[in-house]
Parts: sequence; C-alpha cells; structure tokens
Amino acid sequence: MPGTVAAVPDEVQVDEVDTRPLDELLDDLYHGQERISQVDIYRRAVAAELPAQLLARLNALPQGEYAVDEVTDLLGGSVG
Repeated sequence: MPGTVAAVPDEVQVDEVDTRPLDELLDDLYHGQERISQVDIYRRAVAAELPAQLLARLNALPQGEYAVDEVTDLLGGSVG
C-alpha cells in the first residue's frame, strides 16, 4: 500500500568476520618481505582455507603489490 512504512528493527545485526586467520596469514607471508602481490596473497589465503568472506575481500583488492600496513588498512585486519 502506498504510504505504508514497513517495520524495521532499530538494530540490524551484521555478521562480523573474524580476521584472526587473515592476520596470522599476513604475519607469516610478510615475514622477511616488504611487499607482496595481491595474487600471491590470495593464492596463499585459498591454500590456508580462509573463510569465504575473507577470500572475497582479498579478491576485491586491485592487482598490485602491497606492504602489510596497506593490506591491513584495506581489509580491516590488525597486523602491524
């Protein structure tokens, strides 16, 4: 019906993704490395069987090389 407002809860629950597996992977990957390509990060994340939500975030990164702080800023991790 026009003009009818649907009831929407005040708080919408958003699933938080646990970034600890990503943080651990990045710690391991960047040990002794300054920059790593998006492709290499994604490949290692798949091999480590990271959750689909984290893989989607990594896949969405533009191609290129990243320092660990750049990756964590873009992905919302806490490595550093």
